[in-house]
Amino acid sequence: MKKVIIAIVAVSAILVSCKGEKKEKVEAKEEVKVEKVAVVNNVDLSASILNWKGTKPGGAHNGTVALKESSLVVENGKITGGEFIVDMATIKNLDIKNPEYGAKLVGHLSNGDFFDVEKFPTSKFVITSVEEKDGKLAVTGNLTIKDVTKSITIPASLTQENGVNVFKSDNFNIDRADFNVKYGSKKWYDNLKDKFIDDLVEMSFEVRTKA
Repeated sequence: MKKVIIAIVAVSAILVSCKGEKKEKVEAKEEVKVEKVAVVNNVDLSASILNWKGTKPGGAHNGTVALKESSLVVENGKITGGEFIVDMATIKNLDIKNPEYGAKLVGHLSNGDFFDVEKFPTSKFVITSVEEKDGKLAVTGNLTIKDVTKSITIPASLTQENGVNVFKSDNFNIDRADFNVKYGSKKWYDNLKDKFIDDLVEMSFEVRTKA
């Protein structure tokens, strides 16, 4: 009996631990109205990237998307604005070793099931405000994916390296269903069973200005 009780306690502890590891999503709020951002194009596009990771039952895929014509405005060591324009035609997968399978995944992500790149060639994140909290930056901005724009707040840091401003966000999770990315989503379709794809997509930015 004592062994049974110990086993139950152990299982309960594991379940509590797993529950604590549940991914949290950033809250998507109504778009913040801002004046049109002047793109100063001071971002080093060769050294800046958006990282992504998507999951489904039994697996995950990850990759990158390049930026284009972006800006990061820093005055007196503080971020005062910025616009990160994401070139959706540059979606890459990094974990699949088979080139044919990798190309198939990228093709699927690019078509109308997911991001419909032909119709929506760019996504963007426009910074609207920045606050400092617990030694981190809470960066609020309008995230546009496809035809939807929502305000989100992401944790990030700003450092300087040899005269270059380096913006790095922590990993954050958006709910793709908030942005009309519907394929395999349990929020849009019933009876998917184990054929669903998680609605939460993990992302992170690394943005460096030109030297």
